[in-house]
Amino acid sequence: MKRFRPMQRERGGILIKLIVSLFLMTFFLGLYFVRHPVFRFMAESWVIEDTLDKADALIVLSDDNFYADRATRAAELFREGKAPLVVASGRRLRPSAGISELMQHDLVERGVPKDKILRFPLDGDSTGEEAQALAKLAKTKKWRRAIVVTSNYHTRRARYIFRQIFPQNIAISVASARDGDFDPESWWEKRKSTKLFIREIVSGFENPVFDVEVSDVEKRRCKVSRGCRKFPICRVWNFQL
Repeated sequence: MKRFRPMQRERGGILIKLIVSLFLMTFFLGLYFVRHPVFRFMAESWVIEDTLDKADALIVLSDDNFYADRATRAAELFREGKAPLVVASGRRLRPSAGISELMQHDLVERGVPKDKILRFPLDGDSTGEEAQALAKLAKTKKWRRAIVVTSNYHTRRARYIFRQIFPQNIAISVASARDGDFDPESWWEKRKSTKLFIREIVSGFENPVFDVEVSDVEKRRCKVSRGCRKFPICRVWNFQL
């Protein structure tokens, strides 16, 4: 009988390996069939749209896409009477020209009167730097409420950054602009939309405020847990670890 024990152990090991292999195959096969709903849920959870009360200004963030979807959304909100002024924020491309001029052109084409558009050229290359420059403008204009218009995939991170950088007495809401390059229903099917979404997720794991100094008051207001300080994406998603 002792002679057969090694063989029994070998058979037992093979059976365990077979069970584990079948479990993993079943798991990954199930994951394959539900991948689309999971991907769709990820994107829909990332895209946000705040309740939009009337504001002092609509702020259209720089780097609109080829279809001018951000400008289109801002023009819609302007026609709805959400704000009396549209700020065309944009990076400088030349000493005398930049994205803000192009955005002004797009807004006028979509029915926003030129005298209701404030061109705001800036030198920042990130959302954090753009928010810093716009916060100074908002303080100068003594705004109490502003609506930030940006692409759907950028809304969650943009809201977090602007609420951290803007003074506490200025209420920030975010309006989502549909994006011709990113459809939450099928973003994984196109290389460009996949790159856009992954870049946003990766940016969420990095410092979403881009090394912007946050005041003690804002830190207390944020009420970020110790775990969320370690993982900045939790702050973007409003998670508490």
